[in-house]
Amino acid sequence: MFHVEQKFFKMNIKGNLIDLYLNEIYPVSITVKGKKIESICRIDEYCEYFILPGFIDAHIHIESSMLSPFEFGRQVIKHGTVAVVNDPHEIVNVCGLAGIEYMISDANTSPIKFFFGVPSCVPASDFETSGSHINADEISMLFKKGDFVVLSEMMNFPGVISQDQEVIRKIGVAQLFNKPVDGHAPGITGRELLSYVNAGITTDHECFSIKEAEEKVSLGMKILIREGSAAKNFDALFALIDKYPGKIMFCSDDKHPDDLVESHINNLVIRALAKGADLYNVLRAASHSPVLHYELPVGLLKEHDYADFIMVDNLTDFSVQKTIINGKIVFDKVSDSTKKSLKRNYSQINNFKVTHLIANALKTNIPQSARSMNVIEVIEDELITKSIQIPFTNLEEAIHEYDLNKIALVNRYIANSPPIIGYIKGFNVTGALASSVAHDSHNIIGVGNNDEDLLKAMNLVISSQGGLSFVKGNFFENLMLEIAGLMTNQKADEVAKRYKSLNSLVKENGCPLDAPFMTLSFMALIVIPGLKISDKGLFDISKLAYVPLFE
Repeated sequence: MFHVEQKFFKMNIKGNLIDLYLNEIYPVSITVKGKKIESICRIDEYCEYFILPGFIDAHIHIESSMLSPFEFGRQVIKHGTVAVVNDPHEIVNVCGLAGIEYMISDANTSPIKFFFGVPSCVPASDFETSGSHINADEISMLFKKGDFVVLSEMMNFPGVISQDQEVIRKIGVAQLFNKPVDGHAPGITGRELLSYVNAGITTDHECFSIKEAEEKVSLGMKILIREGSAAKNFDALFALIDKYPGKIMFCSDDKHPDDLVESHINNLVIRALAKGADLYNVLRAASHSPVLHYELPVGLLKEHDYADFIMVDNLTDFSVQKTIINGKIVFDKVSDSTKKSLKRNYSQINNFKVTHLIANALKTNIPQSARSMNVIEVIEDELITKSIQIPFTNLEEAIHEYDLNKIALVNRYIANSPPIIGYIKGFNVTGALASSVAHDSHNIIGVGNNDEDLLKAMNLVISSQGGLSFVKGNFFENLMLEIAGLMTNQKADEVAKRYKSLNSLVKENGCPLDAPFMTLSFMALIVIPGLKISDKGLFDISKLAYVPLFE
């Protein structure tokens, strides 16, 4: 039953409350006045819907959705999301502090609650070139000036472990402002992990195994179970939900538009319950735990809390009927109120200086002494890659025998910058794909089986000053990303359709990867093991060193 008293700005809702404090489900009448819950009273009558706290994504980079914050929010309220903890790391690497200002401004038009972290690693490392640099003094200024909830993921774990002075200063600033520090420590264990945690890192969303996660929990860390478009760790980690209740949160980290229109955090809730996890523990991971950890002003269905909750018609697929945020119905499945009540924001920002690549720019130069090649090998559904060394006598023979494609990356922040060339195993594409989404510095990256198509694909992205492209001979298709080369003001359904089309084209032309463009974007993420590509060369983080293409 549902009734709104517009005259007094009150809303009375009846439903079956899922009480995460008492671990009970019982019918209630909830009175909402203004932004907050005035009362919750038990009743003795049948109720059709269930009422529960709205879902929270505890760590996400909105930029990876390719949608503006406004459009992102318009999509996820349909899935029951009421808030996100957003790390604007991607756009800040491109546009600096102006990127944060854009994100906050656009988020203020959104129906959901955006909470921002201060990026800790801009650039992510000194082994690549980004569009900006943020030091400890600027981080301090941001915490003083804005309502930031966390120092976002400290990706420079080697710097933390080695007690790099600037890295430790950044952590110290967060602690001075009583803000938690999010972690990023893939595969780090033992004494190195202890040093990382003792520096003040409180969370990690990069665990690949239960063993790794349990060691981190034993040292006091909270674990964010991540299920994004490329990195999918839910199946490996879901058992943590019941084993460590209160210490687990859900996040997507990076979610591309075709996946986002289908589901968000609700998908993890549904899957966890299908695997037999306890209902109350699952919902705490999806709501209570991030609110408590980050001290978010998000309601948890108590009297005098903010009225942030959702109504679903069942506890199997959690079909969202209504999403209420700050006492307002921001989504109603019956009337689709989002179309009536939300206004779009079309502002944009960018930083793009690279000029077109000339003919022969992607030519492979082979030294006469070459005896082996260092090759990147992709791992499906993981951010990590393998570094493989293959014997070399003839380039064409090596490409054919090991199913290699060429990979190229060019600095977008400098005109006439020479591209870096490498080879990669696992894409197997005929033709070429290219993108300006290349974590974390977002230079222009491409993969292809011939230089002509690869050059065209990368130049197509450059002409658009950001976007994704696929080229095969005279055929091409692209998606423009006019906001920092990362996002677009287009509607989510249209972006998802075009993104899906691009992915399908790549797969139809030989690529076996489930998300080719998402995978491509992480081939430049040099803070994740093992071999990756930057604008300064091939880089192996296990060696903390560049490696040559040929040895």
